[in-house]
Amino acid sequence: MNPLADTLSWPFFEERHRAFAARVEAWAGAEAGALTDHLDVDASCRRLVAAMGEAGLLVPTVAGSGPLDVRTLCLARDILARHSGLADFSFAMQGLGAGPISLQGTPEQKARHLPRVASGEAIAAFALTEPRSGSDVASTETTARIEGDTAILDGEKTWISNGGIADFYVVFARTGEGPGAKGLSAFIVEADAPGLGIAERLHVMAPHPLARLTFARCRVPLRNRVGAPGRGFGLAMATLDVFRSTVGAAALGFARAALAATLERAHGRHLFGAPLGELPLAQASIAEMALGVDASALLVYRAAWTKDAGAERVTREASMAKLHATETAQQVVDRAVQLHGGDGVRTGSKVEELYREIRALRIYEGASEVQKIVIARQALAASAPRAERRDAAE
Repeated sequence: MNPLADTLSWPFFEERHRAFAARVEAWAGAEAGALTDHLDVDASCRRLVAAMGEAGLLVPTVAGSGPLDVRTLCLARDILARHSGLADFSFAMQGLGAGPISLQGTPEQKARHLPRVASGEAIAAFALTEPRSGSDVASTETTARIEGDTAILDGEKTWISNGGIADFYVVFARTGEGPGAKGLSAFIVEADAPGLGIAERLHVMAPHPLARLTFARCRVPLRNRVGAPGRGFGLAMATLDVFRSTVGAAALGFARAALAATLERAHGRHLFGAPLGELPLAQASIAEMALGVDASALLVYRAAWTKDAGAERVTREASMAKLHATETAQQVVDRAVQLHGGDGVRTGSKVEELYREIRALRIYEGASEVQKIVIARQALAASAPRAERRDAAE
């Protein structure tokens, strides 16, 4: 049974979403596992991007004649994560890396980069995080000095997904139009740009291509600036506003995989003369897992639908979706490991893989603690007296 069958019947979706989900499901079931080798993640990601591009699955990761469709992005990540964490990663980073260009790129920038991302011919990357400015983007220290028709970048970025294998990076740097968040701009930096270095490849418990980048008088044509000068913070936040919900969707996919593995185990494993699924404590865990999956799905697709319906920002909805889905998926996967017993911690088992894969999602694109701050501030702002709201807006 397709785990998304019930979800796709909800009124959030149109027939085109169901048709695309069926294509992704068929491709992932046939190809994702065969193309994934966790001992060589660079080659795996290159293969996955090329194969998804050839199959036409990367088209939704870039803006075409209309805006990005967040429901489509979420469905793809929901499905791909259930089959392969690296397939999900490869799909998501194409969208995130090209996201600023999709949102505010010039016609020339879009024409040059977006078709190559959609076809899988180019790998994209989003370079925002720095050693001393992760969630606090306004504290970005990398600088871009403008000299004539050139921007000269100096600084460092870290924890950059696709670092070392990307064909281009969208890099956020301080250009000084104002203090803090008011003085950042974004630039497209080609991988072979002089002055761009891969200082370190970063290794994590669930292998993904990650790197620390350095910029030493890295010269970039000023025509590669994305969006207005000094408006990079808003562009970064707008990009994350689109893709944060999709992180929740990936967590949902991991949770679905853990629940499916647990249900199979509950039917096939016998303890004390009966199937595991007949034990009351096992049933309680399964009930909590199923409840968590459905609640996460509702929050994720509520946020995606709200954005697609025309909301300028979905900061509150996306933060709720990301927070709940990632935290819940961690709990669901942990229960799956527990119900699998020794097999749950055996290297190479599906639930052991999921246990490693899910952990990072509670950190990247805004840690859970940051999401709580965002949600609280949104709630406080919405409940403030009208005069206070007017003063804050001004």
